[in-house]
Amino acid sequence: MKAQIVFASMTGNNEDMAEILEESLQDAGFDVESTDVSFADASNYLNSDLCIMVTYTYGEGVMTDELRDFYDQLIELDLSGKKFAVMGSGDKTYKEHYCENVDDFEKAFKKCGAVEVATPVKIENAVDDEDINLIDQAAAQMTEAFND
Repeated sequence: MKAQIVFASMTGNNEDMAEILEESLQDAGFDVESTDVSFADASNYLNSDLCIMVTYTYGEGVMTDELRDFYDQLIELDLSGKKFAVMGSGDKTYKEHYCENVDDFEKAFKKCGAVEVATPVKIENAVDDEDINLIDQAAAQMTEAFND
């Protein structure tokens, strides 16, 4: 089983999330490739069984240029039959915009025909022990989706 993780990280928090998830999925037997969104092409998801996006939300839900470019590529794909998961970080001081880009990518994957296999993980700022547990739980959900 092949998993493709694309991550966007301004402060390193989401890169940490991607690394934790990558390790969990590798332990479960996945062949995992992780790519920074700046160097990724959404079409790489076409060669994967599991498509994962780890994103951040900047300010009041703004998508930075590299996120917008990737998002625009993604919504043009047909990912029917693919499984997906999303996670990311945000700042709760932005209230209704907290982790808004996680929700945006979740909707985009669904629009492309992919099937969600894990509850989205949303963390505030840096990863702590509780967040690591959430990431590991999401990895277990992803793995379970392939064991049915």
